[in-house]
Amino acid sequence: MRVIYINGSFTTAKSDPGDFDACYDNETADADYLRINAPRLFNHHDRAALKARYKGEVYPSNQPVGNYGENSFEFFQTDRDKNKKGIIAIDLMRWEP
Repeated sequence: MRVIYINGSFTTAKSDPGDFDACYDNETADADYLRINAPRLFNHHDRAALKARYKGEVYPSNQPVGNYGENSFEFFQTDRDKNKKGIIAIDLMRWEP
């Protein structure tokens, strides 16, 4: 996985954000490696546990979102009124904590 995209109140000016949403480019990710090395973080079938433990959810970028006709990557880039908005992209190959 090279890039992860961050969305949700974590990316706003809120002083105490409630959650985050993230998606990753599944074409550059080794899904088997992620499931083995970070099973709790990449368990897309138990979203409640993921949100309870990490205060957010992580999706593959091509995963459809509800009945919106968009994938996660597209959905994250619009607000509730369908206005375009930005998201945060973190290049994990270059990022240093």
